[in-house]
Amino acid sequence: MRIVIQRVSHASVAVEGREVSRIQLGLLILLGIESEDSDEDIEWLCKKVSAMRIFSDAAGLMNLSVQEVGGAILVVSQFTLHGSTKKGNRPSFIRAARPEAAIPLYERFVQKLAQESGRPVCTGVFGADMKVELINDGPVTILMDSKNRE
Repeated sequence: MRIVIQRVSHASVAVEGREVSRIQLGLLILLGIESEDSDEDIEWLCKKVSAMRIFSDAAGLMNLSVQEVGGAILVVSQFTLHGSTKKGNRPSFIRAARPEAAIPLYERFVQKLAQESGRPVCTGVFGADMKVELINDGPVTILMDSKNRE
């Protein structure tokens, strides 16, 4: 499982010109699921994200979690995070999980993240052509891969 975490002051998702989710202060998480992912990947990522101290405290230091600042979370599925550019100029997405495997993992990720963080978790629409709008605050962007736990 790969995620891109962005600290945002605003983020929203629209599908077919209609807004389906919106948050203010919080985290926008782009989530890529591969066929080998499991509940263990979900557990590890959700615990890390919930406790991650990437919001500024009164001294301007990144010392606060999304819980501590009362932020919200928006999760958007993005299979392209597993694109391989090793050969040629067209990315290969063969490692990305097929929808029948990815959708249940995506739903469990959203549920577990809400449980771990105690914060509202909004979503995009799995598999839809989404328009994601955000204001990256900082900018702060963190990449995480549950198979490469750095």
